[in-house]
Amino acid sequence: MGEQPIFSTRAHVFQIDPATKRNWIPASKQAVTVSYFYDATRNVYRIISVGGTKAIINSTITPNMTFTKTSQKFGQWADSRANTVYGLGFASEHHLSQFAEKFQEVKEAARLAREKSQDKIELTNPALSLTSQQVLPSPVISSNGPGQEKFFRSQSADVELATEKEQLKKMHSEGSMCDVQWEAEYFSLQDNNSKLLAALQEASANAEQWKRRLAAYQEETERLRQRVSELESQGTPEPATEGRKEELSRTLENLQSQLRAKEEEIRVLKNQKPDAQELESQKEAMHQKLQEIEGHNVELERKLLRTEQALSQSLSERDHAQSEVSKFSQLLDTKIFELTELKQGLVKLIENN
Repeated sequence: MGEQPIFSTRAHVFQIDPATKRNWIPASKQAVTVSYFYDATRNVYRIISVGGTKAIINSTITPNMTFTKTSQKFGQWADSRANTVYGLGFASEHHLSQFAEKFQEVKEAARLAREKSQDKIELTNPALSLTSQQVLPSPVISSNGPGQEKFFRSQSADVELATEKEQLKKMHSEGSMCDVQWEAEYFSLQDNNSKLLAALQEASANAEQWKRRLAAYQEETERLRQRVSELESQGTPEPATEGRKEELSRTLENLQSQLRAKEEEIRVLKNQKPDAQELESQKEAMHQKLQEIEGHNVELERKLLRTEQALSQSLSERDHAQSEVSKFSQLLDTKIFELTELKQGLVKLIENN
């Protein structure tokens, strides 16, 4: 039967940067269709999205996958087979919730399918079993001597530097996530802005067309009024002329009602025009915030580099301290051995006397 789509939605697609593993790269210039597919032949579920002639998402869902909501309109999941992380920016929170619920349903179905296949394998080979190994912690070896205090101070500094490094990495990751959220909002605003501008341009073109038609109708009405005035000045009108006058009056009333309706439509469109300006200002604000976040990320990267340099220096100092402790321990062993020999010589000397 092949693969069948079971759910579809539209979203902006992102992939994690394979070089940095921190920043997001847009995989689509605009919102594209993202669908869940079920392959009844192989009993697997996949998420597929095609941009143009290229598949930008081809992810097979496994029971150990997790879809994480990182904001009201953005979510992500990791695909170990594709060695990447996918991110989706939705137009609304409702679309994100629908996709997340479907992801959970499909993951549960994939888990059941895997359990059924494992049951079949156990029936064919009942001796198959899994064993787990426990790794015992290695004992801590300490040395006594003058270098002990310096050695443990170096270890404490290493722990503090490592903690600070992890905190900076976390802050940098959160900054990158904010970048993705702002980019998704920015793309959504761009789509809405382009749609509104297109509608406004179309409405303006229709208004101009109706204005031209209205001017033509007004000219025709004025000409007919002049004709009616000429006929009335000539004397008693004939019945056919009276009928023509009534018809022209009705036509004039219809044209006037259409004119009022079009003027009302023009007024509504003019009132909607500030919305487009507001969207443009929001877009500018988004762009400015993105620049601020990028500057913040650069500063975090600098702090991370300085911390790594300090950690490297601390590690070299620790190695030096360990070397001194080792030398002192060897020297102490030698002295103890010499003292032992001296003691034995003194004992023999006393016995001989």
